[in-house]
Amino acid sequence: MNRDIIEGNWKQLKGKLKEQWGKLTDDDLDIIEGKREVLAGRLQERYGVTKDEAEKYVKEWESKHDT
Repeated sequence: MNRDIIEGNWKQLKGKLKEQWGKLTDDDLDIIEGKREVLAGRLQERYGVTKDEAEKYVKEWESKHDT
């Protein structure tokens, strides 16, 4: 999934993100605004994972929701 698709479909994807990662708050999602790097950073903060782990999770999530 490329950056334009994430940003363009952000409203639809927000619900799917909350299903996947329930620790993300609505404020987190507002801050992320479809930006992949920010999503990975928030996952690091909320779940206490490394940068590499967070990037892996985002990549896996993207592949499941690729349109």
